[in-house]
Amino acid sequence: MMKLIDLGFDPWFEAHVDDLRQEDQSIARVSAVDRGSYLIRNQIKEVPAELAGRFYFQVESSIDLPCVGDWVTVQYHNNGSAAIIHQVFPRKTFLRRKSAGEKVDFQMIAANIDIAFIVQSCHFDFNLPRMNRYLVMAADGHVEPIVILAKTDLISHAELQQKIAAIREAGITTRVIALSNITGSGFDEFQQVLMPGQTYCLLGSSGVGKSTLINRLIGRDVLGTKAVSETGEGTHTTSRRQLIVLDKGMMFIDTPGMRELGLLGASDGVNKGFEDIIELSLVCRYADCSHTQESDCAVLTAITNGELSEERYASYLKLRKESEHYEMSYLDKRKKDRAFGRFMKTAKKNMKK
Repeated sequence: MMKLIDLGFDPWFEAHVDDLRQEDQSIARVSAVDRGSYLIRNQIKEVPAELAGRFYFQVESSIDLPCVGDWVTVQYHNNGSAAIIHQVFPRKTFLRRKSAGEKVDFQMIAANIDIAFIVQSCHFDFNLPRMNRYLVMAADGHVEPIVILAKTDLISHAELQQKIAAIREAGITTRVIALSNITGSGFDEFQQVLMPGQTYCLLGSSGVGKSTLINRLIGRDVLGTKAVSETGEGTHTTSRRQLIVLDKGMMFIDTPGMRELGLLGASDGVNKGFEDIIELSLVCRYADCSHTQESDCAVLTAITNGELSEERYASYLKLRKESEHYEMSYLDKRKKDRAFGRFMKTAKKNMKK
């Protein structure tokens, strides 16, 4: 039988047990979320679960709801075949984005991740601006990122070296692993990163080979895959986020491909993702320099001198502006929601009089 520590429940989480768990409750990990339905994994098996009514009505934001990778306190019923989720443990790390579409809110992707593998295909999917977005997302949630360049069998060795050089020239210093699920090239290097008891997440567009990579690790086709279309666009095969425990003790969270990757409240992540620009800004003449038009701006000087590429600078400004814009909209929304909540409480009290 597995132990909780085998599923990643280390001393960091153990320190919160007394504050969260009641005597009749157990601890489990959320292994899948699908339209408000949950699967939790304990030391023995996976069990379907639902939220306790009290917990659900106390939640103030969608980010407080359980997501894949979360640790939760649960109460079992029906002879252990179902469970009720009562509390969510604090998250050591997380991955989140702005909700798709016009709605300004957070969407949690996964929690308590040790390493996020950012997967891009060497063929159609290679995109440095999108790579930067994923790196900012990882930095925002304190997750270590590693870039995987997949499908190297579709390009020449010289073309692969050009893509790696482009990554470095863009100021991205993150570790890069180039591999092919067809030839097996680079797969050993990828496996050497993996450790039992650690949780990994695969991020990337549809059709870049995320599910195929997990199938190769497992040794059989557990996750469904489809061929990429003739236009190079991936097709959605993974329909939900799910945590998979491998026989060797590693855990992987497979995620559906994301067409939109908006940033919300990720200012710290932007700064960590562009540390070279932040270091330059420390010697700007003005402490509140916007790095757009001020005299004696170290960032603008670095661009003029060729020390910083205009593309990386433009990406930094765009992501910073986007994150700050949505954060202001989100805070305004939360303020209105709280005001409405207070109004409803007052109205209910008056009705009882």
